[in-house]
Amino acid sequence: MKQMEVTIMGQSYLLGCPEGGEAALGQAVSQVDKEMCAIRDSGRVKARERIAVLAALNLAYQLAEGGNTATKPASPKPIDNNLPDLPDLAGLMRRLDEALGHDGHLI
Repeated sequence: MKQMEVTIMGQSYLLGCPEGGEAALGQAVSQVDKEMCAIRDSGRVKARERIAVLAALNLAYQLAEGGNTATKPASPKPIDNNLPDLPDLAGLMRRLDEALGHDGHLI
């Protein structure tokens, strides 16, 4: 197993990568970085852990909808109750706040 150093949202990570999987891992890292930076740049979320969870939810939703995340541009999802394309994001945020406790409750 090969190791690759990658950067996501300005922070370096050392990841294990199977031989020949460098391009696929690089593409995945790029998509995660774009999604996390878009959420951070929206200015509504500050905690890195919360940004990571929201990015994971956005990417998982895109996959569930059959989208190819590698070709879709990253777009921050607004955090409010007026989201026609995502089911009950406000409820997900409440559950996330409960799970993180007071330390993660920043918005």
